[in-house]
Amino acid sequence: MTPRMADTTTADTPGVGPRIVTLTMNPALDITTDTDTVMPTEKMRCGSARYDPGGGGINVARVADALGASVLALFPAGGASGDSVTDMLDAAGLPSRRIRITEPTRESFTVNERRTERQFRFVLPGPVLSASEQTACLDQLGEVAAAADFVVASGSLPPAVSPDFYNRVAEVCRRIDTPLILDASGSGLRHLTGGTVFLLKPSIRELRECVGRALAGEAEQVAAARELIERGCARNMVVSLGAQGALLVTAHGAQRYPAVAVPPGSGVGAGDAMVAGITCGLSRGWALPKALRFGIAAGAAMLMTPGTAACTRADVERLFDTTAEPIDLTARGPSM
Repeated sequence: MTPRMADTTTADTPGVGPRIVTLTMNPALDITTDTDTVMPTEKMRCGSARYDPGGGGINVARVADALGASVLALFPAGGASGDSVTDMLDAAGLPSRRIRITEPTRESFTVNERRTERQFRFVLPGPVLSASEQTACLDQLGEVAAAADFVVASGSLPPAVSPDFYNRVAEVCRRIDTPLILDASGSGLRHLTGGTVFLLKPSIRELRECVGRALAGEAEQVAAARELIERGCARNMVVSLGAQGALLVTAHGAQRYPAVAVPPGSGVGAGDAMVAGITCGLSRGWALPKALRFGIAAGAAMLMTPGTAACTRADVERLFDTTAEPIDLTARGPSM
């Protein structure tokens, strides 16, 4: 499978299909507020709430749209909360396609504690999707992504969805010859097989949970990532390391990318912003190492935004100019 990429930095001509399609199987209505102190039992008086459409793929789509990409967000949604997510995407002018489901879309709640600047995040499991609703998601994906450069599937799987569902997504992408970028966790990550994922992006925590080891040092982290590649989970892996930057690992090499220093802020959506930046860079025709630097800049820019708001293109472009060149961790260097 060869990525379909063009050397452009703007959205496509109106009327042409999206260059990037995101799939969010467990979207959320994100609610963010603040209070002086979080404590048990007592009533905590909160400030005004901010509402945003959320879930991994939707977050990726919002950032990709802010970066000027031609993008479409595909997601199942139900109930009043699903209506709210859809309405907010429409109001923002973000192209989307909703698959209607019976059960209501989940809500996620974030509370910022003013006294300590700590953040508390409460995430609900999500709706139960019927077998026909799951099949509808795959059918719609095959339809809307047939001419796209990339599909990005990101986020948790809702209850009752088989842990090998992302393998079914990968098979759809293989059939339509569209490269898949996957940001999965938990069982969705552990059950990957077949090597049809172009790029897999776990966090270091998710990688530890997947292989069942502490991964204390860089060498162990690279070895664990390569283990998943050799297992057939993906062709390339980006492991996000938070303040330590990121690792790019292939079957033949590895590189470490330093983080970009920014003032501390909300960490909500930083990983999704990284995926959006990488995908936008690849869609511009950039090589994977350059695209990863753009992703690191996008993740850093997300730390500068309030709550679950999307980062800005100006911040990402400015931070991209400050990103450092990667450090080669292998004598041969990675083959990209």
